Amino acid sequence: METVQTRLSSVFDSLKGEFGYKNVNQAPKIEKVVISVGTGRVDDKAKIALIQDRLALITGQKAAPRAARMSIASFKLREGDVVGYQVTLRGKRMNDFLNKLIHVAIPQTRDFRGLKTSSIDDMGNYTMGIKEHTIFPETHDEDIKDVFGLSVTIVTTAKSKTEAEALLRHIGLPLQKKETETE
Repeated sequence: METVQTRLSSVFDSLKGEFGYKNVNQAPKIEKVVISVGTGRVDDKAKIALIQDRLALITGQKAAPRAARMSIASFKLREGDVVGYQVTLRGKRMNDFLNKLIHVAIPQTRDFRGLKTSSIDDMGNYTMGIKEHTIFPETHDEDIKDVFGLSVTIVTTAKSKTEAEALLRHIGLPLQKKETETE
């Protein structure tokens, strides 16, 4: 099994013919991976502690609380209320998380047919949603009643969607083929 780190070191060699890179620094890189969980207005301290604990187990880093930016009266939400938790990974932790995501977690999802390439935004970042946190091996199966979803954003230095797609395919992210993609 080839790791993400070894594949990232060979990005320039594999993509220079396709995109005409002349310098190693022109090749796209992965800057960071952001994992976030929205909790909404959860008042149950046990559920919040569970989410923080599971995020810390999955990522290897403590989750930071995210506050609401504005008050919304119809949702009884006040500015400054905690509405989610987020973890930003860089360096070795990022590479370890991507290895775990690509080689362990994604293959455990039910009815998996590949990740959609339409989730790549115009700035070259890829965002995917995971419906159940239980696909990660660190989570315990006996806690099935408290399943939550999370969002994973892979931030790259790619200048376009095609560059980002080529980078993500090169590191081993199982993206769908263009012919089978239906929207």
